[in-house]
Order: sequence, then C-alpha cells, then structure tokens
Amino acid sequence: MNLHEYQGKQLLEKFNVSIQRGFVANNPDEAVECAKKLSNQTGTEIFVVKAQIHAGGRGKGGGVKIAKSLDEVRSISSEIIGMNLVTPQTSKEGKLVNKVLIAEDVYYDGEGDRKEFYMSVLLNRSSSKNMIVYSTEGGVDIEAVAENTPDLIFNEEIDPGSGILPFQARKIAFNLGLKGQAFKNMVKFVTNLYNAYTGSDASLFEINPVLKAADDKIIAVDSKVTIDENALFRHSEYESMRDLSEENPVEVEARESGLNYVDLDGNVGCMVNGAGLAMATMDLIKLAGGEPANFLDVGGTADSSRVEKAFRLILQDSNVKAILVNIFGGIVRCDRVAEGIVSAYTNLGNIDIPIIVRLQGTNSDKAKEIIDGSGLNVLSAIAFDEAANKVQAALN
Repeated sequence: MNLHEYQGKQLLEKFNVSIQRGFVANNPDEAVECAKKLSNQTGTEIFVVKAQIHAGGRGKGGGVKIAKSLDEVRSISSEIIGMNLVTPQTSKEGKLVNKVLIAEDVYYDGEGDRKEFYMSVLLNRSSSKNMIVYSTEGGVDIEAVAENTPDLIFNEEIDPGSGILPFQARKIAFNLGLKGQAFKNMVKFVTNLYNAYTGSDASLFEINPVLKAADDKIIAVDSKVTIDENALFRHSEYESMRDLSEENPVEVEARESGLNYVDLDGNVGCMVNGAGLAMATMDLIKLAGGEPANFLDVGGTADSSRVEKAFRLILQDSNVKAILVNIFGGIVRCDRVAEGIVSAYTNLGNIDIPIIVRLQGTNSDKAKEIIDGSGLNVLSAIAFDEAANKVQAALN
C-alpha cells in the first residue's frame, strides 16, 4: 500500500525522524490557512507547494513550486490542484492532483553549506536481510546515478534479528562525508529511519533528498513509503491512509471481491487458483507467444460467483485477446468450476474472445464434458502444452 508524501512524513515523525514540516490542503483556501499555521509554528516566510500523488518526479512535471507569499500560495495551489500531473513515473495521461502539501522552507541560510543525499531502506531478497541504500548524490534520479556513477551508490545490509548497530549508522554517516554535529545528527537520523521501516512493517522507505541543512540539521525533505499489506492486520490505523483514487480501479474492485488481482500490460487474461500455478501460467502464456494481461488468483473457493466476478475483471481490459483459465481441483471440484464458467459466460454475454480452459484434479473428466458440451466459444485442454498451443492459435 503506497502512501502520500505527507502520510509518510507522519510515520517518520512518530519515530523521531526529522522532517520538513507541513500541512496538507484540499483547496486554495485551505492552502493559505496551512501556510499561515506553518508560518506561526516555524517562522518560515517561504513555502513549498507540493502535489500529492503516488508518483515520483513531481517537480519535473510542475508539481512542486516555491511560493514567497500567501498570494502565491493561493495562486500556485489553484494551478496544481485539479491538474493532471505527468511525471516519468505516471502514464501519458498523468494523475489527477486532489491535494497539495504546504511545506516549510528548509534551504535557509547559515554558516555551513547545504548538501543533499539519497537514502532508502528495503529488503534484499537475495540475502534475506534489510538493506540501507544511500548516496552522496541526492535530489536527482538515483537510477541515473546508479547507471552512470555506480561507485557513488553504497549499501549497508542489516540483520533483522539484531537491527541496525551503532557502527553501521556511523559507517553510513562517514561514507556521506559528514563530520561534527552533522555526523552525529546523521547517525541519529539513520537509526530512527531504520526503526521507522521495521516498526511500521514497510516494504520501502525512500527519502530523496535527505538534506544536511546550513545549520547541520539532517532533514527528510521528501518521503516515498510503501506498507506491506500482509502486515496491515497489525496496523489497523494505516487502512485509513489508503487513497483509493490513486489505485487501479480494477484492482480495488478485485480486492473488495476477495480476489487477488494485479493488472499487467499484456494481451492474454489468466484466471488461476493458487499463486504458484498462476506464475507458471504466466510463463506458459509467454512461451505461447503472448503476454499476461493480469495476475489473478481466485483462491480455493472458485465457485460460480467468484468465477463470474473474475471474468468481469478480466474483460474490463480492452487489450485482452484471449483468456486462459487454469484450475487445479484439489479441494474445489472441477465440475463445479466448469459449471461456474458456463454460467458466467451465459450471464455476461457478448464475449467475443476465445476462452481456453484447463481443469485438472477432482472430477476433471466431468468438467471437460461440461465445457465441450456447452456449445460456447470455450476450448478445453488437458496438458500444459495443449493449453499453450490453443492460446497461440487464439492469438494468431
């Protein structure tokens, strides 16, 4: 579950991570009030107006601007709220901006210099350890830094059992070239950031940039946070942070129906029970010359109602040219799944693309008879390669 910048900063603040303070506004009037409140609390006279969408690169699309007065806060907020913001991480249509964050100016003058860093915390799946990735080159595309100057990318692996150790936080601050009070502040920042990552059951915390201010404060100027949905049962309060308007509407509908669905850019829809079989089915589709249009696991209770809901989800994608149903009947009976497919096909009507059905397991013979005798544009298969050949024929 992705969070907005302002929500991510709220989590960071709970774990004593220093952040660029601000308030979120839904319209220009609220934005002005937020600026007044922020000025009273921090003394700032310059404000940063930031579009709140689930995508990076907002500044490149005009979604982050500086306001030097309340009038500018109002006018800039009016421009940003309601715009379709296009960034390198959005589609060509962009994302509709519904709210803005009015943030304080942290690039103030002082005796020291300012410096921007990059830092993220995530899981290294190959080592089964958490990892802090960091760089002296913050505020820019970290992908470009990794490609052009990989020597400027550092990482520190952390054993989840012991957590981050003091020497590791000091090592990170040292590699970033810090000293004195800035060094001490970075050690504290890194430690608290890691604790925020583990304490909130996140799968990603990305801060770009992490700012060393002119007075040596270390501040999270931005935040990109992804919460592991499998751990939401431990954090019921996080569910209120979900912004459904930012999520794929088909995936939202699938979740409400109890289906595990992920939208992909392909031409063959697939309906499977079991995540492992679903992954194998996606490989099968690629071997047949197609591209999977979705990941869809209907689970172990693939009755008529769930099958019909699954078909409705798949058919919302206009790019789908064929559908492959691959069900292994263990607890679920294949003949009941077949009846559900025929029923769904009849209820939905006007399905003008071929459907290939492979049902194996309990009562699979009866299931094949039901499919073959339905008179519908549904093709049955038994072996994996037979299903692949029928998918290939359907695409051709």
